Amino acid sequence: MSTTSTRQDYYTNSRIRLMRKKPIYVTRPFLAPLGEYAEILKGVWERGILTHNGPLVQQFERDLCAKLHLQSFVAVSNGTIAIQMAIKALALKGEIITTPFTWIATVSAIIWEHCTPVFCDIDPETLNIDPTKIEALITENTVAIMPVHVFGNPCDVEIIDRLAKKHTLKIIYDGAHAIGSTYEGKSLLEYGHITATSLHATKLLNTAEGGGCITRDTALDEKLRRIRFFGHNDGKDDIIEDGFNGKMTEIHAALGIVNLKYYDEVLQSRKVRYRQYMDGLSDVKRVRFQRIIAGKPNFSFFPIIFDSEENLLRVQSALNSQQIYPRRYFYPSVNTFENIVVYQPCPLSEDISTRVLCLPLYWAIRDEEMDQIINTIKHELFRR
Repeated sequence: MSTTSTRQDYYTNSRIRLMRKKPIYVTRPFLAPLGEYAEILKGVWERGILTHNGPLVQQFERDLCAKLHLQSFVAVSNGTIAIQMAIKALALKGEIITTPFTWIATVSAIIWEHCTPVFCDIDPETLNIDPTKIEALITENTVAIMPVHVFGNPCDVEIIDRLAKKHTLKIIYDGAHAIGSTYEGKSLLEYGHITATSLHATKLLNTAEGGGCITRDTALDEKLRRIRFFGHNDGKDDIIEDGFNGKMTEIHAALGIVNLKYYDEVLQSRKVRYRQYMDGLSDVKRVRFQRIIAGKPNFSFFPIIFDSEENLLRVQSALNSQQIYPRRYFYPSVNTFENIVVYQPCPLSEDISTRVLCLPLYWAIRDEEMDQIINTIKHELFRR
């Protein structure tokens, strides 16, 4: 039996075993066979190397680069640290223009690195930062633009690149959702000066906790690796960077290596289920879908945008009563967290955030469960 066939059998059988699993959450991590994971961990126990850029971290970086056709990948402990490392590597001090429609980590990383987030409102169709509104926010204090590929939907990287070059700004992409997304035939992670991504348990590819930085600049790549390990000068005793502990462990890298073997199946599964939701909900007038205008997304989330928060809450309540738990993601709009940021009005993001609900989407969800979700939404909205 071929390796591909064996992987597909595991993938299919695992879904069957989970058929009666309840409740249904918005996502569920994919886990390779425990036996495969245990086998690769034997080497960790034999070597006694758990961290410090061990052989499995290096293998994971190589394997991921080969799979996604990347020049380099700097594996780190989580996606938030990856953003902070990107800011440090580019030596940014000043204002960073970003989106308010994101997870709080985007903004907290900016603040932790002593920069100031400036919020640019979103395109209500794509849910990404609106590139036509960025230039008006650029001041003498602006040092970078940090767009987010929201739910894996590619930003308009060409317009953003032109703006950055015109104003001599750096681009850091928050690509937490972007593994598997492409633009012009290339991985979406290849764009910008640095892209920071996440390998959290909820992501299409996971290491339980983890993340990474991607750049095509060799000098930046070397700097990121120094920052990841306290600023050490490549095995010497000297400290030449303001670094910190951002290392990925061998335990997490091992999980990444075995999960990566199933990457194609997981990606295809997401795509099929994404289309199933689209087809099932296409006749529902009170909801609409995120618009894809450039590149190819990775189908890692399925957000629906309701015509009102009232209808969202009605549907959410009906699903919750059946132990089905979609997520209001991202809610509320980050610019409204006045305990950590100075409020800057972003009316579109503030409005959209109250009306977006991400439906359960993961490799093991059954067709019958998806039909139940679709039918519940239709029942709640058509009966009005």
